[in-house]
Amino acid sequence: MTQLIKDGALAENDWTRVGAEDSIPASGNIIVSLAAWQEQKVSLRNHDGQVAVCLEPGEEPEQIADDLADLPMIAIHFPAFADGRGYSYARELRTRYNYKGEIRAIGDVLQDQLFYLWRCGFNAFDIRADRDATAALKGLTDFTVTYQGDARDPRPVYQRT
Repeated sequence: MTQLIKDGALAENDWTRVGAEDSIPASGNIIVSLAAWQEQKVSLRNHDGQVAVCLEPGEEPEQIADDLADLPMIAIHFPAFADGRGYSYARELRTRYNYKGEIRAIGDVLQDQLFYLWRCGFNAFDIRADRDATAALKGLTDFTVTYQGDARDPRPVYQRT
């Protein structure tokens, strides 16, 4: 199991990402693609373990809006750190759909991004294998004050005091 950052602390990753070519394991917590979820939704709801969906760039949260109550976690894949669509997806899940479950950033996730990802609604970060999760954790405390509201607290700074 790899380490990840969840809710501001290091945690063990007990989820397995199932690729398009992989068969669904009989048990355990799994992360499947949007296509696999859409094709096998009925059988996945009976899976022995929890099931999460991974959104790729271009796969909108709207495509799983009706299923959010069944999904304890949504993973959002960042194939490159410069692809910012995942920020919008997390914000949309939190504000438009009022999603309360885990939103996990996976892929090319770097320490410099964590604070901004957190503000958009992410609460878990699967750090790249070549990076140190303990060092990356410091990225959540890069700033102590923000002027604008965010997905966690929409009030601007002048309304928070």
